[in-house]
Amino acid sequence: MPTPQDIKDTVSRTYAEKITTASSCCADESACSTAYPAADLAFMPEGAVSFGCGNPLALASLRPGETVLDLGSGAGLDCFLAAKRVGTEGSVIGIDFTPEMLERAHKNAARLKLDNVSFRQGDIEALPVADASVDVVVSNCVINLAPDKDAVFKEAFRVLRNGGRLMVSDIVLTRPSTDEEKADMALLTGCVSGSIPVEEYAAKIKDAGFAYVQVDGEAPAQEEQFWFSATISAGKP
Repeated sequence: MPTPQDIKDTVSRTYAEKITTASSCCADESACSTAYPAADLAFMPEGAVSFGCGNPLALASLRPGETVLDLGSGAGLDCFLAAKRVGTEGSVIGIDFTPEMLERAHKNAARLKLDNVSFRQGDIEALPVADASVDVVVSNCVINLAPDKDAVFKEAFRVLRNGGRLMVSDIVLTRPSTDEEKADMALLTGCVSGSIPVEEYAAKIKDAGFAYVQVDGEAPAQEEQFWFSATISAGKP
């Protein structure tokens, strides 16, 4: 079985390769056209690629002046959309541990001339962000890749202010992955085998201290497909 560091190294290397070859507004055009309104994508530069499985901003109800933190921000698409919604009085912080992603994100931010967006290199299991300093935490198909999901949710809870919100789009499972599936790096980097059953996913968020946990998504009809995309929301009391 791969170690947590093996997983992180493989994920970083895989997504570094993906970002160097992707050029469209979304890596999966059909998925993106469904997840994001065309008007949201119209102003994006060519290099603002998404590898996500949904649109966590759709339910985030971002307000002007808020501070937003994006876990696993990649090339910055969700950060840039959030920046438009929180306005110049708000701010957006993107966290990613892959240098190639951060390089692309910085270039995209410069092209868009967005002064309220910043990017930091870091691990979402140990965020380089101060306690109680953000209003909303979002993430798009990234937490499934983290070996220690308990740490991710505890860190999200730590950095949120009281009354803050967690909004996540992610892959969840209908059953646990087998050892063979967990060892399959293609399934892992494809956002499947590293995830956990939906009930366990929600329980970990509650265990981190969150309330009002809600999961929206439809399990697949095909028995052989044991994963599906869900939107998960929660709040910090």
